[in-house]
Amino acid sequence: MSAPFPSAPVASPSGGKVAWVYNARGVRNIWVAEPPAYTGRSVTAYTDDDGQEISELQWTPDGREMVYVRGEGANGAGEYPNPTNDPKGAEQQVWVVAVEGAAAQKAPRLIGEGNQPAVSPIGGRVAFVRKGQVWSAQLDGKDKAEQLIHARGQNGDLRWSPDGARLAFVSGRGNHSFVGVYDAAAKTIHYLDASVDHDDAPVWSPDSRHVAFVRIPSVDEHRYFAAVRSGPPWSIRVADAGGENAGKELWKALEGDGSVFRQLGSEQHLYWAGDRLVFPWERDGWTHLYSVAVAGSDAKLLTPGEFEVEHVAMTPSGREMVYSSNQGDIDRRHIWRVGAAGGTPLEVTSGAGLEWSPAAIGDGALVFIHADTARQARPAIRLASGEIRDLAPDAIPADFPKADALVTPQQVIFPAADGLTLHGQLFLPKNGAGQKHPAVVFFHGGSQRQMLLGWHYMYYYNNAYALNQYLASRGYVVLSVNYRSGIGYGMKFREAFNYGAGGGSEFNDVMGAGLFLRSYPAVDPARIGLWGGSYGGYLTAMGLARASDLFAAGVDMHGVHDWTEELGIGKDDAEGRLAFNSSPMASVKDWRSPVLLVHGDDDRNVNFRQTVELVEALRGRVHVEQLIFPDEIHDFLMHAHWLAAYRAAARFFDAQLSDVK
Repeated sequence: MSAPFPSAPVASPSGGKVAWVYNARGVRNIWVAEPPAYTGRSVTAYTDDDGQEISELQWTPDGREMVYVRGEGANGAGEYPNPTNDPKGAEQQVWVVAVEGAAAQKAPRLIGEGNQPAVSPIGGRVAFVRKGQVWSAQLDGKDKAEQLIHARGQNGDLRWSPDGARLAFVSGRGNHSFVGVYDAAAKTIHYLDASVDHDDAPVWSPDSRHVAFVRIPSVDEHRYFAAVRSGPPWSIRVADAGGENAGKELWKALEGDGSVFRQLGSEQHLYWAGDRLVFPWERDGWTHLYSVAVAGSDAKLLTPGEFEVEHVAMTPSGREMVYSSNQGDIDRRHIWRVGAAGGTPLEVTSGAGLEWSPAAIGDGALVFIHADTARQARPAIRLASGEIRDLAPDAIPADFPKADALVTPQQVIFPAADGLTLHGQLFLPKNGAGQKHPAVVFFHGGSQRQMLLGWHYMYYYNNAYALNQYLASRGYVVLSVNYRSGIGYGMKFREAFNYGAGGGSEFNDVMGAGLFLRSYPAVDPARIGLWGGSYGGYLTAMGLARASDLFAAGVDMHGVHDWTEELGIGKDDAEGRLAFNSSPMASVKDWRSPVLLVHGDDDRNVNFRQTVELVEALRGRVHVEQLIFPDEIHDFLMHAHWLAAYRAAARFFDAQLSDVK
């Protein structure tokens, strides 16, 4: 875990520069690389593992400055996370830093409290969100930030028109949302084609005259963590930015499977590419890119096949889309490109590594992040010549393990207890051939995630991969399971019947993994453990509660233990009873195996009460160990807390399962 983890690269509007955030042992800084050498350098100088995220990078139009957000957002009570327990507290703020010229020697300049910055394309000004309202400030710091828009609801997703005259935004109103447009000269707001539904993902036409957006029908009966394969179809609408004409429906999903909107893995989900709009759709049961003519036409499938598109970007010309997918390599990611109007997709990267988060910087060059089974995630550029060059080759510390110190996980395919085919990655220890080893099953969170054959593209699972490698180095056989309701294997796998609060059908996958390891020649069947975080914590707890005879110990990090508590529903009706019976708490009386529980008490994803109530239920009957981080959130902000949690997990498994002391 010593290597820095990079965020998705962001290309500058001009000059061919690229920026990203490096998290190096909890110390976050912005890095920049520029032509022709493309040698990465840090443009900020933060020095502490202080739990302050850096995110939402925005270039100024001239590529000379970078606007960014420092700090994590507030919880439901309006409290910012303070994992260092600093008596002064913490705040999420918008900053600007120069990346070239004389100003580059100066410290970053504070814009103000807030997030979601949007730099005006005509320069000099940034809009941002503060406590659900839209504010604005000069980038030169000569005036104080002022509230730009006073509007009901929670406002965000700010998008300037290409000419800088108007600002589109989304106004969330609970059970519905509007796309609004603020006119900077007239100082007016109007809402585009308002309805009772959820309007989202606004995108401007190149001439700044129109806005396209997604309309998702409001459905009161939508259930979280239960299968949803179809529903009232979503649509794409286009409206006049000046509000003179009513909006029109450009395209609408067909009824049946795939009629529910499916987001991409990138921040943007709708692209105005010349005279076409590009968007995701699951019509054939896989997340693919489609396009439709702005003048009106049937949707054209751009990426056919049994695979899923994830991270997407548009080239500066607007004629092509670049994206990551698992086409032909279902447990990896590679970069592809395809014309916005159609054509044969072209493979840009391939092989035994993984590549993701592409961004085009002109002249045929792409930047992206790549990794493999041994080498951590690194930002790279693929030049028009085809040469791939790391942007910061010296950023990997000297003490990072050499390739021969790590194991190469093997793809394994095995059945769940009910026969469903599952994929996983098997980590086998390098030493101890012919011996029976302790084993651990790992479950990712989400549940809409997929573990891969190498270092992961998400920080949380990058860390999980590190722990799986570490356990293998200590003599454990580790099986990482891609269970049903995860991504990568199509909509029917992701929206599996009776999963989560709708029946807990993933328990079949927990049992399938345990039975696979119990019969594996290198595994001691009496020493099989479980670990996972979030949804993976839920499945760990399910395994321990329902199958303590198979699973001897577990590490449950911020897991869900009672669906009715987490979803805020009662146990009196059929839905509530099903949700509770799909929870570990329903079987807690049969739980016998020791468990380590890890949780931060400012968790915004899984209520801390989940761990409190489980400890109460197990107290006095089961060996329970706790590691609690005051003021820490779900995805730990401090590197020190990740290390503490993982060291505690390794020690716990050594004590409960292993001969290693």
